[in-house]
Amino acid sequence: MAYKEKKRWVFFGLPWTFTTYTVSDEIITVNSGLLKHVENDCYLYKVVDVRLEMSLAERIFGLGTVHCFSGDLTNPDLRLLHIRRAKEIKDYILKQSEEERIKRKTLNTQSLDGDADAARVDSCEMM
Repeated sequence: MAYKEKKRWVFFGLPWTFTTYTVSDEIITVNSGLLKHVENDCYLYKVVDVRLEMSLAERIFGLGTVHCFSGDLTNPDLRLLHIRRAKEIKDYILKQSEEERIKRKTLNTQSLDGDADAARVDSCEMM
């Protein structure tokens, strides 16, 4: 299953932007820009946590913003801004990211010893 959504204006939820989000089984792709096209990918196995935010205006027009916290260096807080079906997509990313970590045999660990540098999330691939 894959989702394809456009970033929308909060006002009436109209898709008058040049940003498209594609969430597939293995990867999240963000395509943005009109004159300068930028494509950014994040593998789902790197997604550590997901958060859904819905402001009052977003709730009125049936939109939401999904934050994907990942170990990706280019975009550690990947935001899918003002999209429809935000709750459904958030749940899918959360479930699919766990399945991808199991499939790739990837272990995410977090150090709790109080050291600021050691408290970051590390991804280690198991052999």
